[in-house]
Amino acid sequence: MTSTRRIRLGMVGGGHKAFIGAVHRIAARMDDRFTLVAGAFDADPDRGRDFARSIGIAPDRAYGGYQDMLAAEAARPDPIDAVVIVTPNFLHFPVAKAALEAGFHVICEKPMTTTLEDAQTLAALVAATGRRFVLTHTYTGYPMVRQARAMVAAGRIGTLRRVQVEYAQDWLAEPVEATGAEGAVWRTDPAKAGLGGAIGDVGTHAYNLAAFVTGEEPVHLLADLTAFVPGRRVDDDAGILLRYASGAKGGLWASQVATGNGNNLSLRVYGTQGGLEWWQERPEELWFTPLGQPRQLLRRNGAGSWPVAAASSRVPAAHPEGYLEAFANLYRDAADLLLAHQEGAGAGEAAPPASAMDPDCPLPDVAAGVRGLAFVSACLDSAARGSVWVPLG
Repeated sequence: MTSTRRIRLGMVGGGHKAFIGAVHRIAARMDDRFTLVAGAFDADPDRGRDFARSIGIAPDRAYGGYQDMLAAEAARPDPIDAVVIVTPNFLHFPVAKAALEAGFHVICEKPMTTTLEDAQTLAALVAATGRRFVLTHTYTGYPMVRQARAMVAAGRIGTLRRVQVEYAQDWLAEPVEATGAEGAVWRTDPAKAGLGGAIGDVGTHAYNLAAFVTGEEPVHLLADLTAFVPGRRVDDDAGILLRYASGAKGGLWASQVATGNGNNLSLRVYGTQGGLEWWQERPEELWFTPLGQPRQLLRRNGAGSWPVAAASSRVPAAHPEGYLEAFANLYRDAADLLLAHQEGAGAGEAAPPASAMDPDCPLPDVAAGVRGLAFVSACLDSAARGSVWVPLG
């Protein structure tokens, strides 16, 4: 890239006590590629403005609502370049739609929307406006996940046979939404989270991770969705079988009632010539087992680490790095994408590589968002029909 100008961001949501908003702000700052200059940080306008001032936002760019921010920024000589959406799920669609229509790029939390229809509407709008849309599926930013993808693409495990992906948590094992627990109230409300509970919140992450590493999307699934906590209106545990066009088979388990689990995301892929295993809680490690040989432990920036992992690493081997750095890799790639757009890619033109660092590691985009909602929709359909096989996509 020839431009060194920092990309100006405006954030919607992510104010006081919002965990994910702080993560986005840290990730955006890590490589000095972005500057947060504006925001509508809270549903309460006064509280949002107070928070904006507390993190150094100029008073005239501390807005009471996202509509005000989009209108005022569009009229400025130095407007924001992109809108970061870190609200509860039900606001993703209206905010993203308004931002795209106002001419801004979008960086959005997952799931992209609460319905497949809204996701498809956003995809059409992205195509019509030529704006860029980045969906923050964090786990695609881990160095050893990117190496796993590269190894699969290079044929190191042969033809794919089996995919097992799991995302297990326990923070909803009790009816904590009844106590007003932070984050639990809206995540268990289908009007705000969408009809999918665990499948929308963590299942979409697991689904995206498996597709990113294998390069394959399933064509049929069978879903068994359960709300184990009495009175809960969305699923809190999901067991899903997957079938791929290539003949590979898969299993996805997403649970938020698995006692003893924090953020236990794991992926295992097996082919005719080998297997790969990765755990998010031990992200520096990737296990590789060539057929007929002992298991090999590959460590980030260690022996057996590929250039794609080194390019996504920030500190030397044996100095651990993890979630925030993976998130920052997405923002670094997003900076490359947005600057490439500013330097000549307009509406109707082919998108530039998602990352100048590694064009083989694409950023999750609006199409990935549509696929995620298609997955949720198919799971709901399968479960409603008595856990039968249904087409995906």
